[in-house]
Amino acid sequence: MLKYVDSKKMGRNTGPDWLNSYFHFSFAEYYNPQNMHFGVLRVWNDDTVQPGTGFPTHPHRDMEIISYVVEGELTHADSMGNQHTLSRGQVQYMSAGTGVAHSEYNNIKKILRFMQIWILPDRQGYTPNYGDYRFEWKTRVDQWLPIATSYNNNKNKLTPIKVHADINMYATYLTKGKKIKFEVHKNRQAYLVLLEGNARINDIALTKRDALEITEENIEIHSIDDAHIAVMEMAKQ
Repeated sequence: MLKYVDSKKMGRNTGPDWLNSYFHFSFAEYYNPQNMHFGVLRVWNDDTVQPGTGFPTHPHRDMEIISYVVEGELTHADSMGNQHTLSRGQVQYMSAGTGVAHSEYNNIKKILRFMQIWILPDRQGYTPNYGDYRFEWKTRVDQWLPIATSYNNNKNKLTPIKVHADINMYATYLTKGKKIKFEVHKNRQAYLVLLEGNARINDIALTKRDALEITEENIEIHSIDDAHIAVMEMAKQ
């Protein structure tokens, strides 16, 4: 089963003018009791941050957090002593666990756009942890790049980011006219986001920022223009 998610109907932020956000699920000032999560995927925010601004230090706990940079540079600092800057196509992971504080800033003179993704952990009380991965861009061109998987998934040992949840995250950058398949097996579901470009998935047309809920159905993606895509596969709930 496929369900199209129109970006024009997503929640939007009404807060500071330095931030432009599309909320895929209920978050902050956007509340929809019928759209709280998709499986263990609790938050998927598409954030555009103006130069010289960002999110000041704030706390989190008991959440697995992945940030995927689409354009610009994201500078992270946290209470564990980590401070790193990531650029296009690079990814950071933080397990908030028993509690951590962090900030996220755009310190350059160009727009920052990144995906802020929260995943519900399989239990509470994990020790906080941070990691980042500077994937080469070519590793996702016209192929699936494995980004994150569960600590318990022994089949995906080469996937660098391990999270405390039954998920698998991938990204691809399909050049114009290319096709690629993605399988969603029985008792599994996936959430796909078209980050950039235009694409057709089975018989559904997606444009920039649109999403697709996929339940127990295999898909084929056909890029109309160059298409940058991220997908989170998980247990069906």
